[in-house]
Amino acid sequence: MSEIIPHWLTKQASLSPNDTALELEDGSCLTFNDLMQKSQSFAKKLASQGVDKGTKVGLFSNNCTEMVIAIHALSYLGAVGVFFNIRLTEKELSFQIKDADVSSILAADGLANQINNMNFSLQILSFADVCKLKEVNVPLATEIALDDAFTIMYTSGTTGNPKGVVHTYGNHWWSATGSALNIGIHSNDKWLAVLPLFHIGGLSLLLKSVIYGMPIYLLEKFDEQKVHHAIMNCQVTIASVVTVMLHRLIDLLGEEDYPKSFRCMLLGGGPAPKGLLEKSKDKRVPVFQSYGMTETSSQIVTLSPKDALRKLGSAGKSLFPAQLKIIDANDEGIGEIVVKGPMVTKGYYKNKQATAKSIQEGWLSTGDLGKLDEEGFLYVVDRRKDLIISGGENIYPSEIESVLSSMVGVKEVGVTGLEDLKWGEVPIAFIVLDDASVTEVEVLQYASKNLAKYKVPKKINFEAELPRNASNKLLRNKLRELMQ
Repeated sequence: MSEIIPHWLTKQASLSPNDTALELEDGSCLTFNDLMQKSQSFAKKLASQGVDKGTKVGLFSNNCTEMVIAIHALSYLGAVGVFFNIRLTEKELSFQIKDADVSSILAADGLANQINNMNFSLQILSFADVCKLKEVNVPLATEIALDDAFTIMYTSGTTGNPKGVVHTYGNHWWSATGSALNIGIHSNDKWLAVLPLFHIGGLSLLLKSVIYGMPIYLLEKFDEQKVHHAIMNCQVTIASVVTVMLHRLIDLLGEEDYPKSFRCMLLGGGPAPKGLLEKSKDKRVPVFQSYGMTETSSQIVTLSPKDALRKLGSAGKSLFPAQLKIIDANDEGIGEIVVKGPMVTKGYYKNKQATAKSIQEGWLSTGDLGKLDEEGFLYVVDRRKDLIISGGENIYPSEIESVLSSMVGVKEVGVTGLEDLKWGEVPIAFIVLDDASVTEVEVLQYASKNLAKYKVPKKINFEAELPRNASNKLLRNKLRELMQ
């Protein structure tokens, strides 16, 4: 039987009704009691539209109070939230909607027109639309079964279509617990949420908030001036960032120091350049590197405070409830990172084949390469062999290759990442044509229609042939050589 705990928001509202749950940049706040009342009301209005236990509800929203309320509302109904990246194209969204059996979509008020114009054949409600509905008298969840599914987030595979990662309440609970056992919980903690809530790094903060009884300082999107202001003037003690954000913040900090109360800059989204880490160290910025993925419900390996400076460049050790090992290591000790723990997903939605391939006896094959030093600290060597991480967004070459290969006049496509000072990496494409009249502008226009903006290659190179091995497999690691 699944373990049962009290509903976490209701419990926190009982324990700390007047404590701040959510703080916005305009200075307005919601207490835990406010958040509970608004979420329960939203849930009763959603119920009028047939949303109940197990219903898959899409969320298409930027960071805002209404999205936070909607997420908790779904938990009161036992519904499953399917989180959509708001930068996806109609084609990309269409696949995820169908694959996840989404019955309706909740959209931020400012994004409702954008998704309505895509002409999906299902109900789309803006947050304002829901607020206008009448509440119905339905029983709301008073308890949470940790084995029940709560969220689905899509992650691109190295081949084929994206896969829906199913997170249970237990996955989120143990992720929050593991983080607390590593970073600790201080009575004055306030966590800055600037990562998108539709990504696991952002969502995990909302759940930490209700589990810890900790306020979240919510920003709609990253703006280095606003983040700097929040750290310097709004008593923020922890912030979650990716490399490109840290780079901008360090530049903006200049000769200033962050307040001593600011105790953790949690860095995820891929390995950081050593030069940036050293610069952070020189400026006394408390950067804690971490390693995680959608499948691990956020961080699963983090460099703890006592080792942050001594082990510069390491992602640390696995969190207390988790395990980590390196398999198939070479002579240098570099092999595949595999992880296990109660925060690891049990599988992909309606994809037994992918689940069986990735998860064996509880161990998740990350596809990432890493090594352990003599003290057991993890150093991530490569985030999946071909993965491109651009501004914290995961981009898989195969997805871009698949789209461009469908263009008339294109024969072969190879995509790789090119180092970029601003974004860390950007995708570039190498193309063999069937029709020599096809231009770079036409290829980019085609890509823009079928891919999210951040996935569109920043450069197109036309080639006579692409590097392949004896089995005719594309050698992506040789693509950059074509530019020389």
